[in-house]
Amino acid sequence: MQNDHVPEAFFHRLAAAAAEAALPHFRQETAIANKQATGFDPVTAGDREAESAMRTLIAEHYPDHGIIGEEEGTTLADAMHLWVLDPIDGTRAFISGIPLWSTLIGLKRDGVPVAGMMSQPFIGERYYGDTHMAHYSGPGGPYPLKTRDCRTLADALICTTSPALFTDAERGRYERIEAEVRLARYGTDSYGYCRVAAGQMDAVIESGLQPYDIVALIPIVEGAGGVITSWTGGSASEGGQVLASANPHLHERFLSLLA
Repeated sequence: MQNDHVPEAFFHRLAAAAAEAALPHFRQETAIANKQATGFDPVTAGDREAESAMRTLIAEHYPDHGIIGEEEGTTLADAMHLWVLDPIDGTRAFISGIPLWSTLIGLKRDGVPVAGMMSQPFIGERYYGDTHMAHYSGPGGPYPLKTRDCRTLADALICTTSPALFTDAERGRYERIEAEVRLARYGTDSYGYCRVAAGQMDAVIESGLQPYDIVALIPIVEGAGGVITSWTGGSASEGGQVLASANPHLHERFLSLLA
């Protein structure tokens, strides 16, 4: 299948294949390996098998597309179309039996994120966006995604995976923001971005991300009317320091405090 447009249905096929591979390992005894010599960066058979299942489908249907995956690295890095895969985003939640992990499926064309899906198969939720629109499917759905029109920090609800992931300097800037907002939540991983898109949170502030942590989420946030950039206002597609906000007004306010 060689064409420029990848239908949303193919993202659902990838999500289903990843779910079939990962779910048998969730809330079960499973071997956990550590990818870091220092610290803890867990990986399980569920991560590896889910990525392999998605790679097999992509190779079958789009053999000229490249792939960046957390577990198996990069193939055809110079391809016009580049899939960016995180088979289990939130492996710490996965090994803890907490259903806040997800499968992230992103697609870049000429280096720009153009479509993405977040799938949480245990709960049965999927979020899809193509930068122009975004929608949810799952319990209580389907419905379109639209960000909130929150304009003040005092009314804002924000999240981050963990303040412990910030450097000392970054944490100081984050804590200035947390002190001004209405509510801050931790441990959300990719769910935070999807709830910004759904109009229930107003910002996600994170650092230390890899491309496979964020590429799939950019088209969802943008498609719902939000803004997602680096802390300096540049592209978020390479990871690093990332800010996602519900609207441009709030985004500029957060950027000024992160500068």
